[in-house]
Amino acid sequence: NGAQGFSDMRFAGVEPNHITFIALLSGCGDFPSGSEALGDLLHGYACKLGLDRTHVMVGTAILGMYSKRGRFRKARLIFDYMEDKNSVTWNTMIDGYMRSGQVNTAVKLFDEMLNRDLISWTAMVNGFVKKGFHEEALSWFREMQISGVKPDYVAIIAALAACTNLGALSFGLWIHRYVMSQDFKNNVRVSNSLIDLYCRCGCVEFARQVFDKMEKRTVVSWNSVIVGFAANGNAHESLFYFRKMQEEGFKPDAVTFTGALTACSHVGLVEEGLRYFQTMKRDYRISPRIEHYGCIVDLYSRAGRLEDALKVVQSMPMKPNEVVIGSLLAACKNHGNNTLLAERLMKHLSDLNVKSHSNYVILSNMYAADGKWEGASKMRRKMKGLGLKKQPGFSSIEIDECTHVFMAGDSAHVETANIREILGLMSSDLRLQGCVVETLAGDLLND
Repeated sequence: NGAQGFSDMRFAGVEPNHITFIALLSGCGDFPSGSEALGDLLHGYACKLGLDRTHVMVGTAILGMYSKRGRFRKARLIFDYMEDKNSVTWNTMIDGYMRSGQVNTAVKLFDEMLNRDLISWTAMVNGFVKKGFHEEALSWFREMQISGVKPDYVAIIAALAACTNLGALSFGLWIHRYVMSQDFKNNVRVSNSLIDLYCRCGCVEFARQVFDKMEKRTVVSWNSVIVGFAANGNAHESLFYFRKMQEEGFKPDAVTFTGALTACSHVGLVEEGLRYFQTMKRDYRISPRIEHYGCIVDLYSRAGRLEDALKVVQSMPMKPNEVVIGSLLAACKNHGNNTLLAERLMKHLSDLNVKSHSNYVILSNMYAADGKWEGASKMRRKMKGLGLKKQPGFSSIEIDECTHVFMAGDSAHVETANIREILGLMSSDLRLQGCVVETLAGDLLND
């Protein structure tokens, strides 16, 4: 409609002004599919009138359009060609680079910017979070405050997301205290982020306090406590919030049912879980996703109904993923080391061409537990033949607002020598107390 209006405008002999260009270019950027030709045409027209260089808002709209399309070389040419640039121009270019993963280029451009504002800093923090550089995000968040820029709720949400992914509870608590002194302390999205943080860090009581104090709640708020409580083993409380949510007139969505089904599996409520699964499909018209089928597999597996779990895996409309398979294989191991059923599952996965290193490792360990060394060796050889490698596990711990990450077999940490020395002393003390040091402890010392 916008393009048609522009065409009619030109046929009527009316010359477009900067407002016309800004409106149409913004539309082309927001809806890139099918608008490439119009966007290029508008750019050419703006160049003819000289607006791309001389009018900062038009130039910014052009580079914003190319940035949203992923044409960053073109966007940068526009940026460099502009005679006048304002903070919006710089921020648009920086945000484009961060969204595309060109982090180093964004940092370099940020350093060249003379007048950095809240949006500039927030674009950097948010960009680092979205690309998985959570420690860097918190570092930039600190720098923002040191520079005297006061974060708004958008920056706070980004920082909380980084804390959540790192498990940085201390920093998250500091942010919570900061939020309580700000005008946006009742912001729903900030409260939802705090609930997620506390649930991920295992502090469910803090999450409950935030939820109970919320003046306004959304479906996301309810989902956060339902899923969070379920993930922390507080199944009955999760189901309590699931029922209360519906009593207060909120309609559960796919995420809500994932939380409810997870809660049912943790406490062995098989029939109730199956009833929720049917209710989701029948009453709410929600098509089950792989996570829902995964919950049903886990529900059966934890209850020892392995044949039922296998039937779900075999009848799923999509390929099972590593989580679904791992749940059933772990159940096979825990319920009598059922290698026969595990072999049937692996054959089904082979037919579907599903490859995952963890599945072969679990089955190999099951063979070894039964003394079937040939079977264990066969699984290892198959992994090697398929080019699968066991991914190293890692753990992290936060000390004095600093997150330390440790990987299996890794000696990169600066305190590795001291850590090994302390582990050795602890093992010696355990032996003096008459305790037997398990093989795992020995492996840790050797690694």
